[in-house]
Amino acid sequence: MRRSRRLPADLGLNRLAAARARLDPIPCDLTSSNPTACGLAYPPDLLAALAAPRGLRYQPDPRGPAPARAAVAAAYRGWGLELDPDRVVLTASTSEAYGFLFRLLADPGDTVLVPSPSYPLFAQLGRLDGVRTAAYELDREARWRLDLGALAAAPPRTRAMIVVHPNNPTGSFVHPEDARADEVFLPYPLEGGPGAGSSFAGVADCLCCSLGGLSKSAGLPQLKLAWIVVSGPEPEVTAALEGLDYVADAYLSVSSPVALAAPELLARGAVVGAAIAERCAANLASLRRLAAAAPAVEVPPVGGGWSAVLRVPALADDETLCLELLERHGVALHPGHLFGFDRPGFLVASLL
Repeated sequence: MRRSRRLPADLGLNRLAAARARLDPIPCDLTSSNPTACGLAYPPDLLAALAAPRGLRYQPDPRGPAPARAAVAAAYRGWGLELDPDRVVLTASTSEAYGFLFRLLADPGDTVLVPSPSYPLFAQLGRLDGVRTAAYELDREARWRLDLGALAAAPPRTRAMIVVHPNNPTGSFVHPEDARADEVFLPYPLEGGPGAGSSFAGVADCLCCSLGGLSKSAGLPQLKLAWIVVSGPEPEVTAALEGLDYVADAYLSVSSPVALAAPELLARGAVVGAAIAERCAANLASLRRLAAAAPAVEVPPVGGGWSAVLRVPALADDETLCLELLERHGVALHPGHLFGFDRPGFLVASLL
């Protein structure tokens, strides 16, 4: 079979993934980002709303049921924003939301700018949609701020720019002077910093699409519900929503029971979000205490999110170091190169 060039030529496991598979279960897995597998207490009846009889009736809407969109809009009041629910588009995941936006904004072969270091999924999602991705660097000496000067070198067919607020794994918030953002980790401020506690969903001077979802806000990745909030000048917002209606109507991927339960899930899931925030803060404090006893290890400031970066002596490449930690000590960490760190000496740990 000839596979599409949208897929990598080699789909096999790298040596670190192969070692993880051999050692499963891993004695000390510091890579887990699955809140449902980390011993957190969930209300036992949290999913009861999924059984509501109204979910038996199918009433497709490209943007999702109006009550769900209203509940998403209401959630943004915590960041001081009053949003129009008609500017909310529901999707089955933030990954799908990126796909919708790529199809809205870019033709095959166009470029979307993505941050580096950051979550490695962007290039994969772009490739699957026939969109090129080009990295722009975050300045580690300025607490991972955007290098706005470097953006002038963007490829000529650049159609959009992705920023993450706070970024994964650096935990850095987008500075108020710099940006628009994917905000799935916004409810987890940790040590804070410029931009913490603010959403870009109210941007008015340019087209901005802000992403969020139940996966992070309520610790419910298995329910597959996310959203896009569209903001900016009215003509551009109208055109964007018309385009998103067309794309979303082709898939109608959002599950009716989940969408109809969204108001209750968002409200009652807040207790899970609070537990995740408490867990991450406690683990970050423990990590800092341990690092203080090991002068060769540094934990840079963590503005928010679920991850922490460790700077370690660059005695070997990050993948080799992670492989040795895994095979000799049963400890799993992510190598920095997975997230686009441009030099050895960076490891990434989950705070869950």
